[in-house]
Amino acid sequence: MPLPRHRLFAALLVVCLGTLTAPLDSAVNIAFPSITAAFGLEQAAIRWVIISYVLTYASLSLVFGKVGDLLGYRRVFVAGLVFSTLGFAACAVAPNFAALLIGRILQGVGAALSWSCAPSLATSLYPESERTRILGFYSAAIAVGTALGPLAGGVLVQIYGWRVVFWGRLPIVLAGLALAWLIPATLRVTTERRYDLTGALLLIGWLGALLLAAARPEMEYAAAATGALLLGGLACFAAFLVHESRHDDPIIRPSLFQDPGFLALNLASIAVNLAGFSVMLLVPFHLAGSVGLAPALGGLVLGCNATGIIVGSLAAGKLATRFGQAPVAYLGTAISVVGLSLVATWTAHTRPVHMAVCLGLQGFGLGLFQVAFADRVLATLPQSDRGVAGSLTLVTRTLGVIGAASGLTALNHALAASAASIGRTDAALIGFQQTFALVASGLGLGMFLTAMMAAIKQRRKPA
Repeated sequence: MPLPRHRLFAALLVVCLGTLTAPLDSAVNIAFPSITAAFGLEQAAIRWVIISYVLTYASLSLVFGKVGDLLGYRRVFVAGLVFSTLGFAACAVAPNFAALLIGRILQGVGAALSWSCAPSLATSLYPESERTRILGFYSAAIAVGTALGPLAGGVLVQIYGWRVVFWGRLPIVLAGLALAWLIPATLRVTTERRYDLTGALLLIGWLGALLLAAARPEMEYAAAATGALLLGGLACFAAFLVHESRHDDPIIRPSLFQDPGFLALNLASIAVNLAGFSVMLLVPFHLAGSVGLAPALGGLVLGCNATGIIVGSLAAGKLATRFGQAPVAYLGTAISVVGLSLVATWTAHTRPVHMAVCLGLQGFGLGLFQVAFADRVLATLPQSDRGVAGSLTLVTRTLGVIGAASGLTALNHALAASAASIGRTDAALIGFQQTFALVASGLGLGMFLTAMMAAIKQRRKPA
């Protein structure tokens, strides 16, 4: 017997509540300056706070998404909440930077478990005809966490210090655990399906190795270590493709990416999220350094980016239903390019209101794109692989985040150093402006080329 609508909505809210702790990780970004000061770190070292967390859940998400398809999404989701609790507690009491990174890895495991199944769990509660609307609501709810993170984090860090961004999330995840019984259990398929353990290990191997190779270009013996990681990652990737193409029920079917349109959309997701994370990565240092805003006001300005994502996600649910996924994805990318271009014009005297509008515009475009992309992926894969579909959207997003955390940090540092070498006293501001100008230009060029390829493909189709 189908559950009444109010029970379904209650279950949806619990899914959003349990997943909320992951986007609330945006509070950690506003605490970056405090964490670097507390442990005596250079600015470049703070990226390991991001990478240790993101690399963990990026390499495990597809693996756990497949587990959700076989065992049921609620089981995997609840397991993620348990691991998240352990991770928050470990980070909150970390006595040194190494202990903090271990806690971040535990958080990554929890995020991989819960985030991999959350979109599938949310959409499985409602009829397929409501998929796009539920995705829009889910994305907006997650963006609420991204918006509250810098805002609440800025105020709390100013009062209690950086540890609050970790122990402050414990009540939320515990509430999600207490209310998880409201979510109906969903066993997706019969026991005839068997888990592809070899494919899972190869996937973790190549994805983890390639991501780690991208994260360590400035370290001692970087060339040798990076080369070894790249070779090992590529070998695992080749073995993964061969194995998956022969397996009856693989983690993910390589043939999906033989469709140029589907492949291009996934690459676009990486690019859009790489460009979008430049805001969360670099803007906090600009607000605290060049502009000199207090953490509370800086968090308020940064939170406007996520507010834009909320509005864009809700709008995308309606627009994608009416106009299709691809036009909404293109529109979102174009708006994001405009927002990033405006950020590149900021100076030390730009007013907070102006900065908030620029960040809100960029977030609106990002929200449009993310919902349209997720809707396309879930529509492409069969319903029996919805856990994998939801995980794929997370993996492409986090590949972009890793690329931003490693590449854009190094780019910003190099541009600032170049400006300082010619005697510029505002070298940090110059590096910030040039980084965002390059990011906006690259994303705009990529969108243009993708649109041209799609137009050429369309013209070649027979009438």
